[in-house]
Amino acid sequence: MRLNQNILLLGKKVALVPYTSEHVPRYHEWMKSEELQRLTASEPLTLEQEYAMQHSWREDADKCTFIVLDAEKWQAQPAATEESCMVGDVNLFLTDRGDPSLGEIEVMIAEPSCRGKGFGTEAVLMMLSYGVTRLGLTKFEAKIGEGNEPSIQMFRKLHFEQEVTLRLMMSEPERQWLLQQTSHVEEKPYRDGSLEPH
Repeated sequence: MRLNQNILLLGKKVALVPYTSEHVPRYHEWMKSEELQRLTASEPLTLEQEYAMQHSWREDADKCTFIVLDAEKWQAQPAATEESCMVGDVNLFLTDRGDPSLGEIEVMIAEPSCRGKGFGTEAVLMMLSYGVTRLGLTKFEAKIGEGNEPSIQMFRKLHFEQEVTLRLMMSEPERQWLLQQTSHVEEKPYRDGSLEPH
């Protein structure tokens, strides 16, 4: 999202900076982790695909992404690169065209040594505030894998209410099962194509 391309948000524990091409190599290394792939429901990408993804996130009007930096480390070391202070990312997706007041929020603290220190909580609070004050959002959703208990607890602490969403991924075996279960169903014209009952 171009709206945040020149925005730095500085909190007590974290700094949020726009996701730029200089962040891609570190981000790409994180996403090689099977644990992060599982927790974020992500597929591994090549470095070139990761650069293309970063570019689309910057250009698309429905994605707002910040890289999460360890603010103390970043401010204490004037020569420190942003890449060396990266701990994760936080995102807002504005993908419900029927409801422009709704944003889906995601956070990932990729550095294991930085988890459980409040970085994710502060990053989410800062992004929620940005969504309310700059994007006009009034509703937020967070989609979290069922086994990701730390994230579920964090979002509950931030006043999110839990709903259950069940998902069916239509793999070829699932497709075959579904077609077998519905093999008796016949498709016919409705009312012989007329609008009025006979």
